[in-house]
Amino acid sequence: MKKAVVAKTGSAKADNAASPAKLIDGRIRELGDWRGEMLARVRGLIKEAEPEVVEEWKWRGVPVWERDGIICTGETYKEVVKLTFAKGAALADPAGLFNSSLDGNVRRAIDIRHGEKINEKALKALIRAAVELNASKKKPAKKRSA
Repeated sequence: MKKAVVAKTGSAKADNAASPAKLIDGRIRELGDWRGEMLARVRGLIKEAEPEVVEEWKWRGVPVWERDGIICTGETYKEVVKLTFAKGAALADPAGLFNSSLDGNVRRAIDIRHGEKINEKALKALIRAAVELNASKKKPAKKRSA
């Protein structure tokens, strides 16, 4: 029986806790099928689109990519790899990648099924747009008085 890879929070604060990147690597290996391959592929595209992305591991086993806030999560289910964009409803999607969670006021998702091709150029543009949106909403640092 395989053990589930689980972390307590998004960051590895305990000395012996695995880093989020290693936990995501473990999830990809653990899946061992098209879902693992797809998760690895979209992870690579996210890193290409935003080289300064921060990987996190949250909610008992969900890969999360952040830059000035959450960009998207990468959940795996039996039939789909789901990329959920935290502020997807505020993003332009000219290529029509969003195909799930379309009724929500904030999030939007992309469900990728076995054998489907990814529009890499459009996905990278969506990642960059999410990063820009997060940066525009970033609160300025508070000035300290002497």
